[in-house]
Amino acid sequence: MITALTTPLAGLHQRSKLLFPGVALSVLVAMTAQFLSEHYATPAMLMALLLGIALSFLSEEGKAVEGISFAARALLRLGVALLGVRISVVLMAGLGLPLIALVIGGVLATIGFGLLVAPLFGHKWRFALLTAGSVAICGASAAMAISAILPRDDKSEERLIFAVMGVTLLSTLAMIVYPILATTLSLTDLQSGVFLGGTIHDVAQVVGAGFSISEQTGDTATLVKLMRVAMLAPIVLVASLLIRRFATAPGDGAPDDTTPPLLPGFVLGFLVLAGFSSAGLIPAPVTDWLSQASRWLLLVAIAAVGMKTNLKQVLSVGGAAIALLLAETVFIAVVILAGVKLLT
Repeated sequence: MITALTTPLAGLHQRSKLLFPGVALSVLVAMTAQFLSEHYATPAMLMALLLGIALSFLSEEGKAVEGISFAARALLRLGVALLGVRISVVLMAGLGLPLIALVIGGVLATIGFGLLVAPLFGHKWRFALLTAGSVAICGASAAMAISAILPRDDKSEERLIFAVMGVTLLSTLAMIVYPILATTLSLTDLQSGVFLGGTIHDVAQVVGAGFSISEQTGDTATLVKLMRVAMLAPIVLVASLLIRRFATAPGDGAPDDTTPPLLPGFVLGFLVLAGFSSAGLIPAPVTDWLSQASRWLLLVAIAAVGMKTNLKQVLSVGGAAIALLLAETVFIAVVILAGVKLLT
């Protein structure tokens, strides 16, 4: 009995010792990024990514390799799963059916647009789904979640890093430009909130842009943004099912591709927590704590992803990839702005 219990504990201890250096390093990079973000008004995700890239040599050999890979994979999935605590279907219903349909339609149309035009930019469905999904749903978090279900090949990490860098930079630019555009177009607080929440990629930038106009705009923008976040799980689930069905077509993947699971565990966790949150079963202090935990886990994960990245390979993605990301960003902005003008 004691021997049976000791063996797994010993294995766990050895595993922890193996992972600790890399995980600790990823946490340290994340904490540094958060410090720089708070003191120099820069996106924490972007800072974690850039700092991680600067330390990429640590993932090539040495004691940190295993822990960095673990943080980039397992902590990422846990962070995405915990995003579910932010979702409240009851609050979202208060927006009204037309605006809810606009937000959902904008997300789906943007993903469809990306898949449709990607060949014109010289890219295939994998890169299109990654970039369009991150633009349409919730920026860096969506990019990492979608990357987790895509068949793997030798360019998977580079595509993910490019998508995260691209949507984070564009989101920061939108945080500055879109409130000016909303004011110039004389949008109401409600219209501005729906426009900002329905178009800016990352949650933090949505909050910053919304509350720079007014409190009502900020509240509306945050709610709309969370509606887009809520679409992460169903879209990832549907994409996973389609990938399992069609991604084995000849010439569609590299020899080392792996088929994603039918229902990724982090998607199931997201759905369960979203259901509990919508039913009011999670106390507010616990929700706040889990939300912060999710944010930190994603920050640590993106730091680890940065450390696993070869910057030269990322930059080799090229101008066509940048143009595709810009096209998808402009598309969702035009769709949501036109819808807001027509419906309100």
